[in-house]
Amino acid sequence: MRVLVIGGGGREHAIVHACVRAGHEVLCTPGNPGIAHMARVIGSAQDAASLAQLARAEAADVVIVGPEAYLAAGVVDECEALGIPAFGPSRAASRLEGDKAWSKAFMHRHGIPTAAHHTFSDLGAAGAHVATLTPPIVVKDAGLKAGKGVTIAHTAEEAHAALRDIFTQPGAQAVIEDFMTGQEVTVLALTDGSAYALTPPSQDHKTIHEGDTGPMTGGMGVICPFPISPEQLEVVRRDIIEPTLAGMRADGHPFRGVLYAGLMLTPNGPKVVEFNARFGDPEAEAVLPLLESDLAGHALDAARGQFRPEDVHFRDAASATIILAAPGYPGEPQKGIPLTLPEPGPDEVIYHAGTTTSAAGLISSGGRVLAVTAVADTLNGALGRAYALADRVDFPGAQLRRDIGARIGAAPDPTPV
Repeated sequence: MRVLVIGGGGREHAIVHACVRAGHEVLCTPGNPGIAHMARVIGSAQDAASLAQLARAEAADVVIVGPEAYLAAGVVDECEALGIPAFGPSRAASRLEGDKAWSKAFMHRHGIPTAAHHTFSDLGAAGAHVATLTPPIVVKDAGLKAGKGVTIAHTAEEAHAALRDIFTQPGAQAVIEDFMTGQEVTVLALTDGSAYALTPPSQDHKTIHEGDTGPMTGGMGVICPFPISPEQLEVVRRDIIEPTLAGMRADGHPFRGVLYAGLMLTPNGPKVVEFNARFGDPEAEAVLPLLESDLAGHALDAARGQFRPEDVHFRDAASATIILAAPGYPGEPQKGIPLTLPEPGPDEVIYHAGTTTSAAGLISSGGRVLAVTAVADTLNGALGRAYALADRVDFPGAQLRRDIGARIGAAPDPTPV
């Protein structure tokens, strides 16, 4: 099968890797240097219509869309208009991620558990509401912010600063939520809008510094699987995943693709922190290496409305992903830093998240630059191998967290030198 993957980050590298492992011919646009080692990278205009035309010109059997911005731009709609199967939600269905105010209203309407919240289109009204709350306060930009745009304000002043930043943009909306406590976990559902299969739960680590401190990022490291109980997982299915898919169908926007449920395991049960409309990044880099079945085949089945959950199989193992980020991230990351990568061992891979090539060789080109992943029989073993591989990367000034997995007491096993 010929598969076209759209995107150029670590998530797309992991998607390409999964499709290549299953024996498919894989094309990718815009791609990155890591992807170019295992797939054909194609230059193309990146608007929705041009990408659909590319898929037709290349006779792609299925298109897999990675980043949320492409979904919001309607790439899936354009592909389907040309009769090309595409794995991902329509523009209308991707609003579940792209408009947090709409998403919160959807959850309220369909009885899906989430934090108490209010949405504001005016800075003054939002500020007045903050004055009635006791910190910590969660402030979210309602727009599409690539997994960012969230502030956990520990003082009213921080909340007001976050609101001022949001309302610098015309037409902005802010969602102010109650702060939820508990372990945060991600559950991904592969779906054709009705039938679905869950991936192993994972846990990302969002802040830049150890101890869950510092500014929020797009994610600094992932463990998979996260040890959620069977009882909790059944509640997630019954109260969150299935009502969400049913609600999207009832609202006339069936959701096909990857439903990302970012959850908080609160004392009162699992509640939705946020929905995303695609594989998480960096969650994909930890989850997809455990997939034993055929991602491209699942994507084609889902796009055709013929998804078979019983065909989805994951390896009985654990994985860990460590992000190497550029100096200055998440503010103004330094770019153009030379990178020298070691040769990964078996069950190890270095996904490129923000790299490019120059006359001098491989260099950094973004904030999160590399996603170093290892798989092992145990989580501690996977962490040990991932950190050992990360430490062999020559990346001057790289930022990484040394406490990935520590929330659940996981720690890297020593690895032989």
